[in-house]
Amino acid sequence: MSLLSPGGAALVELMGETPRGPRREGVFALWLTLRVAEDLLLAPPQADRAVKRRVAALERRLSSLSLPAPLRRALVAALAELNEPRREKAAPVLQLLVAPAREALGSDAAEILGRAARSAAQRAAATS
Repeated sequence: MSLLSPGGAALVELMGETPRGPRREGVFALWLTLRVAEDLLLAPPQADRAVKRRVAALERRLSSLSLPAPLRRALVAALAELNEPRREKAAPVLQLLVAPAREALGSDAAEILGRAARSAAQRAAATS
């Protein structure tokens, strides 16, 4: 499991500033998804079986959250992508969440995800 990355730390800070409700749960869902996506970049990589278990656990956890509709749809697509654990998937999964995050949670969450996606792309390219 990854340590708290700059993107993860920024989402935790944003979560603390967001009032309770669907928006806060949306930020929490993004933080959980960010951690799973960033773990695809670990060296040495985790076993496929371990990643699939984490994605299944993430899916179960997200199902209990009250999320804005655009974000819920994007998270379903992100989970489908994460079911194929490959390093190259981390950045596109995070990029997929930027627009729905902007629509449902605001520009702060979208900017954090955008930076995390760019960082993931750079890390994936550096180790290829």
